[in-house]
Amino acid sequence: MTTPARAGLGLAVSALLAAALVPGQASAAPAEPDYTIDVDTAATGPAIDDTMYGVFFEDINDAADGGLYAELVRNRSFEFLPADREGWNGLTGWGETALAGGAGTAATPNDDARLHERNRTYLRLDLRNAAGGAYGVTNGGYGTGVAVAEGRKYDFSVWARTTAKAGTPITVRLATASGKALAKPLVLRAEGDGWVKYEGTLTATATSDAGRLSVLAKGTGTLRLDMVSLFPQDTFMGRENGLRKDLAEKIAALDPGFVRFPGGCIVNVNSHYGYDEASGWQRARSYQWKDTVGPVETRATNANFWGYNQSYGLGYFEYFQFAEDIGAMPLPVVPALLTGCGQNRATDDPALLQRHIQDTLDLIEFANGPATSTWGQLRADMGHPEPFGLTHIGVGNEENLPREYAPIFVQFRDAIKAEHPDMVVISNSGPDDQGPVFEEHWANNRANDVDMVDEHYYNSPTWFLQNNDRYDAYDRNGPKVFLGEYASQDGKLFNSLSEAAYMTGLERNADVVKLASYAPLLADVDNVQWRPDMIWFDNDESWGSTSYEVQKLFMNNVGDHVVPSRASGAVVQPEPITGSVGLSTWATAARYDDVTVTAPDGSVLLADDFEDGEADGWRSLEGRGSWSVVDGAYEQSDAAAENTMVVSPAVGATDYDITVKATKTAGREGFLLGFGVEGTGDYYWWNIGGWGNTRSVVEKATGGAKETLVAHEGESVVTGQEYELQVQVRGTQVTLLQDGVVWDTFSDDRVVEPFAQVVTRDEATGELIVKVVNAQDRPAVTRVDLGAQRVAPRARMTVITGDPGEQNTRSAQPIRPVTTTVRGISSRFTRTFAPNSVTFLRITTR
Repeated sequence: MTTPARAGLGLAVSALLAAALVPGQASAAPAEPDYTIDVDTAATGPAIDDTMYGVFFEDINDAADGGLYAELVRNRSFEFLPADREGWNGLTGWGETALAGGAGTAATPNDDARLHERNRTYLRLDLRNAAGGAYGVTNGGYGTGVAVAEGRKYDFSVWARTTAKAGTPITVRLATASGKALAKPLVLRAEGDGWVKYEGTLTATATSDAGRLSVLAKGTGTLRLDMVSLFPQDTFMGRENGLRKDLAEKIAALDPGFVRFPGGCIVNVNSHYGYDEASGWQRARSYQWKDTVGPVETRATNANFWGYNQSYGLGYFEYFQFAEDIGAMPLPVVPALLTGCGQNRATDDPALLQRHIQDTLDLIEFANGPATSTWGQLRADMGHPEPFGLTHIGVGNEENLPREYAPIFVQFRDAIKAEHPDMVVISNSGPDDQGPVFEEHWANNRANDVDMVDEHYYNSPTWFLQNNDRYDAYDRNGPKVFLGEYASQDGKLFNSLSEAAYMTGLERNADVVKLASYAPLLADVDNVQWRPDMIWFDNDESWGSTSYEVQKLFMNNVGDHVVPSRASGAVVQPEPITGSVGLSTWATAARYDDVTVTAPDGSVLLADDFEDGEADGWRSLEGRGSWSVVDGAYEQSDAAAENTMVVSPAVGATDYDITVKATKTAGREGFLLGFGVEGTGDYYWWNIGGWGNTRSVVEKATGGAKETLVAHEGESVVTGQEYELQVQVRGTQVTLLQDGVVWDTFSDDRVVEPFAQVVTRDEATGELIVKVVNAQDRPAVTRVDLGAQRVAPRARMTVITGDPGEQNTRSAQPIRPVTTTVRGISSRFTRTFAPNSVTFLRITTR
């Protein structure tokens, strides 16, 4: 099997043609091309699996409750607690409501009257209504309110018990905040002091995204309520307890090959199983799949890693079912018992480890076992007697302790393989794309003959344009790669173009990179913990980002195998590191002194010892922190402020040495020394004692997006100790010294490649799919040579292009694909690819 050569990229363009070109226009007259693409159509490159591209779902950015999970009631089981977020309580999301002489009190106890051991908190209403009065609670839903559409039906349900011997009448109202009715009220009657589920249907009489759901009781006595639910009947595929239709349809439209779930960082946080003899019920624990299956009223709730509550109404059964509904492979990830995200503590409890391993075996039985097995029967009882066909499973997420993780993974893997020898068990390589942790993980994975390794990285668009060849040198006989999380760090078209250029390299290396998923998938526009994200939504609308459009284009036009091709053209050479010196802190107070910049010959380019009591020439980039000169040193005294950088006058030299004395005086972290600072989003900095004073890294920021160049784990800064820091810059080569000892070196000398391509073949249609990315402001005149391959003169062309700074928003989505039919296609043709564009040409072969 021939592996196609890496594409050479470039910037040169014919100025004579630039003014009159339109997206994807064939050149009117012969011209010297800026790029050439030579395709070996007689050869066959790597096969591309149907599962090449998929989606990664994590409950981040309110992606589940209030997002993909279609439930319209927020805090339906009164389980919002301070353990989830400071200031929350069981009535968060609810308000007391009284009508026509209604009176009572509302509380959310956790006692023996609870609905279920895992559903512990409920609503208690002690009713003191006058005749005809009603008292109860009103829920405001998610975002601006409960969203309903005229004519649509919504299923209401509630679990209730009452001490009133004659029963308690319950009225369910759906209205706006001003009282305008959105549906005819529903009347129910609770009877008996035992939990019973009561149900009914509301039909919306108007459309609103600001509805309020009220549950009001008449009479006296004590009424207990739990699991107050309002669910649209029109869910994705009409599933009960199903998914919000517009979001699920956008995901399905990607045609993903797999669905990775449930995370992400939520997988490994606090790896308690749920109960602990010393402390009783564990509120914040790692994601336990057994908490998420069975009837929804028996499922646990949990404190989410991202700072809110997760109800588990969207659980493992629903994930498996959704994957099946959209024709995707399910890919669950289970906890590896290393806590946190950037995990810095491993379990030392062998019994707990064995329990988790058994849970994983039980999970496989739940997915694949016969309906007569223990867990297969539960699956059948939930409505799916046939197996789900699980073939891949991940163990752990972004472990930062490779030495501790490796033996734990092996125990999981060996136990799984003993019962399911064909199961692909996926390890990982930590949270970064390089560095000691990454290298140690990979060494362990190779030594342990791991099936597949999950890599994660979020980097600047420049990084993606510099690393198209990342997987060219990977061992073809070693573990395969699952690129489980990646994205360029912003949501603009230029970021999506850099991702598209990188994806041509993923496809070219499809024999190594077997799975890939952009992350995160979903984000509530009003509740965001992470950016960028692929699909955005509010309580009644959703829209795809520019990366959604690019991902969809790739995922809908994969092809069956790579056709070897080679591109030629110029590349953008790296520039020397120049700019200002930066001093900064992050949640830390520090003092800096004796800042000097010297040339290699010893001449002084900049010096400031602050002895005159002034910081002349220094300026703040962001206006953060409290900087002043105190006792002959420059101090930042606000230990809570973050990213407080101040900068010196610019250093114009390309070869220079920076020396600074730094002392931490208070706070959680260390200090930061910037160099090559050109603006608020463009700089290098040496972050010493970052991440809670646990590691030191060098990061490069480009356009506000940072990437890690060097990382040292387990390093911290001692409060009150003075450190002498030195940064030696020689063009693009950097040496860093701490107290006279070399700490590390690096070169930022990779070329930027804004032009990228790959060619694949669709066996079903016989088409060649020529995929070209032009991530620059100039058109790219390109000669394409298909060799002896005969082709039809017309081709179907899809183009995504626009302002590189544009993004899709709630109010407008300007970045969309445009598909046309183009002429002038032959075995050798010249085409001009638009500036800032992704172009797919589907060429019919003869």
